[in-house]
Amino acid sequence: MPSLEVFIAGSIVVALNLYMLMGGADYGGGVWDLLASGPRARQQRVLIAKAIGPVWEANHVWLILAITVMFTAFPVAFSTITTFLHLPLLLMLVGLVFRGSAFAFRSYDPYSEGSNATWGLVFSISSLLTPILLGITLGSIASGRLVSTSPTGFRETYVDPWLAPFPIAVGFFALSLFAFLAAVYLTLETSDRDLREDFRARSLWAGVFAGFMALVVFLLAEHGAPALREQMVQSSWTWPLQAITAIAAIGAYVALWKRRFLMARLAAIVQASLILWGWAMAQFPNLIMPHITIQETAAPFATLRLLAIALVAGAVVLLPSFVYLLRIFKSGIP
Repeated sequence: MPSLEVFIAGSIVVALNLYMLMGGADYGGGVWDLLASGPRARQQRVLIAKAIGPVWEANHVWLILAITVMFTAFPVAFSTITTFLHLPLLLMLVGLVFRGSAFAFRSYDPYSEGSNATWGLVFSISSLLTPILLGITLGSIASGRLVSTSPTGFRETYVDPWLAPFPIAVGFFALSLFAFLAAVYLTLETSDRDLREDFRARSLWAGVFAGFMALVVFLLAEHGAPALREQMVQSSWTWPLQAITAIAAIGAYVALWKRRFLMARLAAIVQASLILWGWAMAQFPNLIMPHITIQETAAPFATLRLLAIALVAGAVVLLPSFVYLLRIFKSGIP
């Protein structure tokens, strides 16, 4: 039977999965806002703002949930991550604040060409940098080089573990995956055929770039995250999981090519989710590679039991509320 620690660690992955599919797509929308071009550039930005507007704040609940559960259930891992990765985490927090503020000011300021362009640029650049820093953080956790056994200075302890090829590649992989999700989602956010074709073309290119970055991450993992790569290559579950992920990726691409946009969205969701769960399974039972494990860093059993009860009770309230929110703003039903 899975232990209580494993159940709670799994809830963190579930929260990250939901954040990737919802909040990650919001970041991707910011990327396409920056890259809007052609005769319909303004219409593209209006569509992105309309798609993000009703839900972008609510989507952050999943990131908050993951952080809160980590802090409560695995305090040693939480303190290790926030100590050794305080620089990328601080920059990511700054990006979140600038992104949200710029989006709000652009939406509610009296319209003028100059201020709208300025706030749009701040929003887009923040949307570009924040997911890269999020990916860098996850790549550093997976690298096995986060905790230095013999630190020699500030740079070696707090900079070199994350400012390295493997974590940076993971950061750009996260960005490309978010951009792909956003473009696929946006094909269903409009009934305008030309706008739909614009984002169909973007999703096809983003899918190619995401596949390229996945290959780069895998190759760099040989030296950048050797323990993780060994798990991904030698474990019995890895090849079936990778085969299903590849089928989902190809299915999304074929569906986009044939303009089956709902099928493309479902396949893209499966693809992105399996990538995240593959990473989590490759790390198991470690929270931080290679030796900070779930069992060794868990809080006392009484704390875990109360947290598990709170998670179940919260899910009963939160999940229907979120479904209702999406139904109001995304179903198209008056």
